[in-house]
Amino acid sequence: MTAFVLVSGPFTGGWIWRETARVLGESGAEVHPLTLTGLGERHHPASSAIDLETHIEDVVRLVDQLDAPELVVVGHDYAIHPVLAAADRRPKRIGRIVHLDAGLPQDGDTALALVPDQEVRERLLRPDGPAEHGGRIPVPRPDEWQRWGSTAGLPAEALARLSRDAAPQPSGTLVQPLRLTGELAGLPRTGVLCTAPGDSGADSAGGMTIAMAETLVRTGLPQFRMLADPAVTFFELATGHWPMLSAPTELADVLMRAAAGEGHRITVDPDEQPSHLKPFVLDVPERPRERTGAVDLFLPDADGPQPAVVFVHGGPVPADTRPTPRDWPLYTGHARYAASRGVVGVTVDHGLHALTDYPRAAENIAAAIDLVRADPRVDGDRIALWFFSAGGLLAADWLAAPPSWLRCVAASYPVLAPPLGWRGVDARFRPVTAVRSAGELPIVLSRAGLERAEFAATVADFLSAAEGAGVRIEILDVSAGHHGFDAADHTDDSRRAVAAAHHAVRAHLRA
Repeated sequence: MTAFVLVSGPFTGGWIWRETARVLGESGAEVHPLTLTGLGERHHPASSAIDLETHIEDVVRLVDQLDAPELVVVGHDYAIHPVLAAADRRPKRIGRIVHLDAGLPQDGDTALALVPDQEVRERLLRPDGPAEHGGRIPVPRPDEWQRWGSTAGLPAEALARLSRDAAPQPSGTLVQPLRLTGELAGLPRTGVLCTAPGDSGADSAGGMTIAMAETLVRTGLPQFRMLADPAVTFFELATGHWPMLSAPTELADVLMRAAAGEGHRITVDPDEQPSHLKPFVLDVPERPRERTGAVDLFLPDADGPQPAVVFVHGGPVPADTRPTPRDWPLYTGHARYAASRGVVGVTVDHGLHALTDYPRAAENIAAAIDLVRADPRVDGDRIALWFFSAGGLLAADWLAAPPSWLRCVAASYPVLAPPLGWRGVDARFRPVTAVRSAGELPIVLSRAGLERAEFAATVADFLSAAEGAGVRIEILDVSAGHHGFDAADHTDDSRRAVAAAHHAVRAHLRA
């Protein structure tokens, strides 16, 4: 008999699984909804003493009490942290781990990084933050739950029940790092992705999808390789972040199928070259290259100071990825091509390793620009910034208050607002809002016709905001292009679009 251990996300307890547990039980499964210490009926007065380790022990204790031969442990949202740690300590007792609309945290990560509510993150990062409210995060009001995830599919009474039956979340559970030894490597896993959109704006793009997961795997980046393991399966639920309330029967069916080893598997050709290491679409000659710290300059054949374009890579990219982005063929190709056209090309490793790193990456980009502008071979009053993919969020500061030396902003297949599910991104990084202050700053935007829907939605919102503010944007379309077309699609359309974008940027720099 399959036994399920059901562990829910912040503020909630075993009560939230009532309908899903009933359906699982009627299907013949053994079901154990768990309320973590300090939550629900297990409210604990000394919340300041409750941390992630407390909740790990809760899960381990229950696992040790069960003797079912097939134990499936489900972690929803925050709960994937104690679930993974418990599985790491009891790997031989676990048959499968289910990530229910949850992330893929690694050793050393904190749950705080995935908290979507920026105010909560900022408060807990203050020295006195965890002591606030007695070490507890207050229960959201009915109209606040959407700040913690999509409320799609939840009727008003369910939202009211969330606020009525929930308990304050002990803040220590979110700030203590997850510690994993690697013992859970190879355990079968299932990701249940809740895809329904949020309420408005760019958030309407929806949550993580299987197609997005496949794209991540094909980047070749190490943190996504395990998603293509044959023991990893996926399901999608067309509902919001609390499927146990909005779609309990459908969730129970998916959990039973996951326990049986069903679900979509991601497959990749082992000989396929990772997308970030594919060659640049234009054949460009080598150029003199100089490295200072995290910044590389590709120099043109020219006398006197020349304009420069700084290429801002996407991400997040794990800190241990080699080569680092400034050495990827895509960015070195762009920089060499710029230099061949008489402009100093600049690549930079800006340190965007996680969704919470945007402020640090912004500081590093600003420092890199200062270094570039101070170089005697650069005309410091003629600089362009060119953003790629999720690096597009870093354009917000420059659009909000363009300095006089910034002659152009370019963006290729950009993300211009944090899509739903991108928890941890500071609200400051929303070009869809910042563009309203761009004024006369020229913008060159290159779009992929086959762009991922959640990214394309942010571009549509950006263009609408720009039009309303009278901001001029030159749009270059690659109708049959994919995200990353300047490396992924070696077609004439891609080559023409890349050359045209460089021509437009160069014209603004020379104007």
